[in-house]
Amino acid sequence: MPTGGRKTTSVNLGEVLEGLLEAGVDFILVGGLAAVIQGAPVTTMDVDVVHSRSHENIAKLLGFLKSVDAVQRRLDDKVIEPKELDLLGKGHVLLTTRLGPLDVLAVIEGGRSYEDLLDYTVEIEFRGHTLRVLDLKTLIEIKKSSTDPKEKQRLPVLRETLRQLEEEYGREEDKEDSDN
Repeated sequence: MPTGGRKTTSVNLGEVLEGLLEAGVDFILVGGLAAVIQGAPVTTMDVDVVHSRSHENIAKLLGFLKSVDAVQRRLDDKVIEPKELDLLGKGHVLLTTRLGPLDVLAVIEGGRSYEDLLDYTVEIEFRGHTLRVLDLKTLIEIKKSSTDPKEKQRLPVLRETLRQLEEEYGREEDKEDSDN
């Protein structure tokens, strides 16, 4: 897909996440990478985040996007850099960066925003930062309502990963209870 003549030289999704965290951007990791980080054996090629749409956060996000040469992914060769109004709206901003693809989402299925999703996140330590990730149970609920066949195909894998996590953590809690 053309992106205005700018090509991603490599894909390093970890660096995308680390850059967002170092810039102080408030976001929740959603999508395939959120599942991978929680142990799901699925493949993903981009970073999907739901961001806080406060003016202060948008300023931080724009600073990060400029630092990674972000441009909107398009079918033509027109180069469009993300603007504040793009990120304040309720739509999706699909970007190509020098580190890899980044999808910045104002809301996800059901119109759920950053603030709506905060209670459904887990915090994971990532390269010295705390990363907010949409929990697997909520991710499964969202994928169930998706019309994308690819998302439907992932559901059994996500459900099995959740089952295994619940089984593992349930055993750890049982062990802690018996130790007390």
